[in-house]
Amino acid sequence: MSKRDFYQILGVGRDANETELKKAYRKLAMQYHPDKNPGDNEAEEMFKEAAEAYDVLKDQEKRQIYDQFGHEGLKGRGMGGGPGGFDDIFSSFGDIFDGFFGGGGGRSRSTGADLRLDLKLKFEEAAFGTQKTVNINKRESCDTCRGSGSKPGTSPQVCGMCRGSGQFIQQQGFFSIKTTCPTCNGAGKKIVSPCSDCRGQGSTLKPKEISVNVPAGVDNGSRLRLRGEGERGPNGEPPGDIYVIIHMQPHEFFHREEYDLYCRLPISFSQAALGAEIEVPLLEEGKTKVISLPQGTQSGNTYRIPGVGIPHIQGRGKGDQVLQIVIETPKKLSKKQKELFQELAEIDGKAVKNKHMGFFEKLMS
Repeated sequence: MSKRDFYQILGVGRDANETELKKAYRKLAMQYHPDKNPGDNEAEEMFKEAAEAYDVLKDQEKRQIYDQFGHEGLKGRGMGGGPGGFDDIFSSFGDIFDGFFGGGGGRSRSTGADLRLDLKLKFEEAAFGTQKTVNINKRESCDTCRGSGSKPGTSPQVCGMCRGSGQFIQQQGFFSIKTTCPTCNGAGKKIVSPCSDCRGQGSTLKPKEISVNVPAGVDNGSRLRLRGEGERGPNGEPPGDIYVIIHMQPHEFFHREEYDLYCRLPISFSQAALGAEIEVPLLEEGKTKVISLPQGTQSGNTYRIPGVGIPHIQGRGKGDQVLQIVIETPKKLSKKQKELFQELAEIDGKAVKNKHMGFFEKLMS
């Protein structure tokens, strides 16, 4: 698929100045930022596309080549467009993201590891929300070396490769590329005498009790994000996040489709034919509702009770409860019931099995 025009992506004219470009890109970056659109692949692609467009148009040399030769011109000169991954985007455009989401940058350039937590919930807990306390093992600061990674009484030494900056600069033609120092992995220091407990990592696995606030309306596979509850990085970076994956247990009576509850309502022939008042259980414990079925109710008909289903996760109302009518055929009939059904069949003029029992029926009776 051909690439879209960079000016079109940012929504600016071909004569846009640096301030207009920056303003347009900032607006798109905030709209499609991954922290605001977790799990949204389309938003992720839009975010990368806007970053690539801004990367080219803010650079006078790249922009001139693009204006004259288009996308192919950039490829032919070894300029692939923009940054590749999220780490590149945030490092390249750090000034753009300053102040995102309440200050300090919307996303840390380097954080500790994110963790996954699988949480099993009862059907009702997922529907109405709950508070859960769970235990998880995660890396915390080492008590022995207090997170330094060095044996007590010793200190890390400044890295000779990057001279303490944590970054390594490579010269490629006209460009200088700054990367994480391969010797110290960006720490700027080297552990000479590692701590015996954490082996120089500065952290050890420790059990921790986590409180998870589950909002009403979550579904099977829903993902909750606990910011800052993940592991700290090896070089003192802020902690990552914990992603809680919801596993909802099935219910014996209900099943849900989005925010609506579905259940089967078995009724008898007489209730279907004559109509009936039936007390129906609701999902909320101890609550019921009496519904009125009309005469001539057919098997397969549905009856909807509005506003008693699953709460919307955004907090705006509830779904409905949908009753699927099933007319049950009795497997055993009393003598009186058989006579009445036979009489009804004769009135209807419908052919039924002979009312006199055959040889094998007598054996089974």
